[in-house]
Amino acid sequence: MTTQSLALIIGLVSQLLFSSRIVLQWVQSERARRVLVPTLFWQISLVSSFLMIVYGILRHDPVILAAQLISYGIYIRNLQLLGEWHTLNRWFRAGAYVFPVAMLAWFVAGNQHFSLRAMLGSRIPGGVLVLGSIGQTIFLLRFVYQWLYSERKGESSLPLSFWVISFVGSVLILVYALLRRDIVLGIGNIFGTVVYARNIVLLRREQATAASPHDA
Repeated sequence: MTTQSLALIIGLVSQLLFSSRIVLQWVQSERARRVLVPTLFWQISLVSSFLMIVYGILRHDPVILAAQLISYGIYIRNLQLLGEWHTLNRWFRAGAYVFPVAMLAWFVAGNQHFSLRAMLGSRIPGGVLVLGSIGQTIFLLRFVYQWLYSERKGESSLPLSFWVISFVGSVLILVYALLRRDIVLGIGNIFGTVVYARNIVLLRREQATAASPHDA
């Protein structure tokens, strides 16, 4: 099996998991007629993000790698805010800390399949790289914003602004994926864009309903 084939399999599995967490969140929100974020959402996000770190390494894509490394830490923090992190199996928690560090060390050391030197020498067009970086930065900032928002509230929460930022970032990453001919990013962001738009509608409806008694 070639490195690119392995990367494709890992990337597709990761996007499948990412999509499953969105479906889970979407279905529960539709049933409740308001936006809900179950604990399983963050657990799936953590596993998916690790796979995307590996995918970014195999693809020698600095945009994917940088974004997923930061997102990974934020997913762990959300589980801690929910009080669920210490309820997870200790071996899972240890692996969550060790595996990304081990992969990065292997990446920096370099081997025949991937290396930091190869990534730094990649010939991604400057304009495409800038577009991808902006998209991933916006996409990443949603979790930085969500993290700070949750820290202020003392609980894990996803406000309306989170979904608006998600929608904008997802559209930009979708364009980047098309330019890079990256089927993994493409599949994940086509579906995600629809769900983010739907969550915006649900939250605006929820806020309108909550405000109506005061207006009366």
